[in-house]
This record gives sequence, structure tokens and C-alpha cells, in this order.
Amino acid sequence: MTGVVVRALQVLVVPAGLIALWWYASAAADSFFFPPLSTILAEVPATWFDGRLTDDVLPSLARLLAGYVAALLLGVAAGVVIGAHPLVRSAVEPLLELARATPPAVLIPVLMLFLGIGDTMKVVVIGLGCIWPILLNTVEGVRGLDDVLRDTASCYRLRWWTRLTRLVLPGTSPQIAAGARQALSIGIILMVISEMFAASNGVGFAVIQFQRTYALVEMWTGIILLGVIGITLSLLFQLVERRALAWHRGLKDIQRGG
Repeated sequence: MTGVVVRALQVLVVPAGLIALWWYASAAADSFFFPPLSTILAEVPATWFDGRLTDDVLPSLARLLAGYVAALLLGVAAGVVIGAHPLVRSAVEPLLELARATPPAVLIPVLMLFLGIGDTMKVVVIGLGCIWPILLNTVEGVRGLDDVLRDTASCYRLRWWTRLTRLVLPGTSPQIAAGARQALSIGIILMVISEMFAASNGVGFAVIQFQRTYALVEMWTGIILLGVIGITLSLLFQLVERRALAWHRGLKDIQRGG
């Protein structure tokens, strides 16, 4: 329990210090473009809790979840296949490098032509951005599996499903988690960007509408809300990762002790 409290204090001390600095530095500000933090926070309930929570925030989170889960499933599946077969890896490696180097946001105008401006386009954009760190980390994780474990599985003639669930996925789960963590931050960014293009709802849509109508206090509340969403999702991910990979941390502790 003490460790949890210490960890929480370590996580919160820097954000709390920055918020306090922003609060006092902007307390006497009279700029139209940079209002005091107290004014911004006072506007949050009226801006986001009066209908926008269901009209903008929840649709954004739903699109993020759909794109992220699709990328996670496809990235892990494709990564296992590519990582386990050297011929497949050598054949698709140039394509993977090209696709990874192409920013997903650049594809938004093209995807709008084929998929329209609805939720499908936004989910696809989020999925395309999230899939690459998951895919590439999975490939490297499969390639890095212990050869002794591979040979043991072959000697015992384990079925492919048993190998997948007992050897491949557990062995690559730390790398998959690392890619999924990177993909989450990318997904949040693409969620906002996709909603700025011909959208009718979403947090990104609301922020750009506030900016266009010079409702700058409301615009700042949207920026703060996006930060809160990002931090909350990151903490939830760390909680799930900590529980799912508890065995991995225990193994590392044993290896250090040995």
C-alpha cells in the first residue's frame, strides 16, 4: 500500500506543479487569447457537462475504442504470422517500412473519398495509425523468442494453437504491451485530427468550432479535457498492463536475484 501511495505521488507531483505554476502565472492575465486558468476551469461544467458529454465525448471515445481494438487484433495476428515465417517477413518488409513511414493523417482526404465523412472513416484512420507499433513490436517479439522453447515445443509436437497460446503470445506479451502503449497515444491524436475534417460531433470537432467562433475559453476547456482523457486512458492501460504482466516482472526479479 505504501508503494502505491509513493508511486501515485511521483506521478502527480510534476502535473500538480505545472498546474500550480499555470494558475499563478495566469491569475492576473487579461489576454483574450490566454485567459486565466481559473476562468477556464470555471467554464468546464457549462461547456462539457450540459449535453456535450453524450454528444461529443462519448462518440469520440467509441471511435477511439473501435479503431484501437481493431488495430490490436489485426496487428497481433499479422505480427505473429510475419514474425514466425522468415520468407513472409522478407517479402512484406519493404511494404511495412513504406506504410510505417506514411503519416495516417495524410490519408484522411483519400479515405474521405472512398469512405465518406462518417464514423467509418474516422475509425479506419485511428486503426491505420495504431496498427504499426503493435504489428512491428509483435514481429520483433516473435523473432526474439527463446530457441530452446521453440525446439522443446517442436520435440513435443505441440499443436499450433497450443504453441500460440502457451508459447508465442505469452512470450511476446511484453513487446505487444509496449506497442499497444505507443498505439494508444497515437490513437488519441488521430481521434482529434480525424474529427477536425468534415465532422459533426466529437471533441476535436467541438474544439475546432470553438476556435472558429473565437470562443477561446471554451476552446481551452476542450484542450484540457483532451489532456485529462489522455492521462486517464494511460493510467487505465498501466493498471491493466501491471496486472497482465505481473508474471513478467516476477521473472525479471528472479533473474536479477539469480
